[in-house]
Parts: sequence; C-alpha cells; structure tokens
Amino acid sequence: MHAENPFAGQGSVLLDIGGDVGALVVTMPDGMDGVEVEIRPAGGRTAPHAHHEPHGHDHPHVAVVRRPTAAARVPSLVFPGLVEDTYELLLKETGEVRLTVRVVGGRVAEAVWPG
Repeated sequence: MHAENPFAGQGSVLLDIGGDVGALVVTMPDGMDGVEVEIRPAGGRTAPHAHHEPHGHDHPHVAVVRRPTAAARVPSLVFPGLVEDTYELLLKETGEVRLTVRVVGGRVAEAVWPG
C-alpha cells in the first residue's frame, strides 16, 4: 500500500516543463481545501504523463491546498509535468467532470474552477 505524503502542498511546487511538457495551476473557491481533483485527457482517454502515478491510481490527482501568493494564501491545485493535450478535471470522489483545460508544452496553463 502506498502512503500519501502528509506534507504535500506545504511549500513551493517545482515545475519541470519544456518541450511537450507543461503544467496547470487552478485557482479554487474557498471551502474546497482538502478536496481531491483528478486530471485525465479529454474524452476519458488514457495517455502518458510526464508525472507518473503509483499503482492503484488511474489518473494523476492532487488535493486543494492554500498556497501563498503576494496578496494572500489562495486555495489551488497544481498539476506538474503534463504532456501537451486537452485535459478534463474531475472531482475524485464523484467522477464529475467540472473543467476542461488546454495544456501547452513549455508553459504553465492557468484556470479558475467553476464555483
């Protein structure tokens, strides 16, 4: 069994992007701290990611955490190491797709979760 990292999201996130690999940052509404969100290629396809998940997870997922910005601590998601593609973001608990975002290699895509 794979144990989750209890310190995940506590600090800065290192983004290793370039070539066909990008990243995604999603600003989340207040009150969603700790909610887990999964990402997958649009249409429910399976595709390789630069970020590999441990066995038992179909798609990469992260929890909403408050990260420091110049103005305040903002609830957000960070998906590092995504191969250029269009992705769907869904609530891990329900499987409901809530957002579709295009990630371009060598760039950090930004989105706002519908609220």
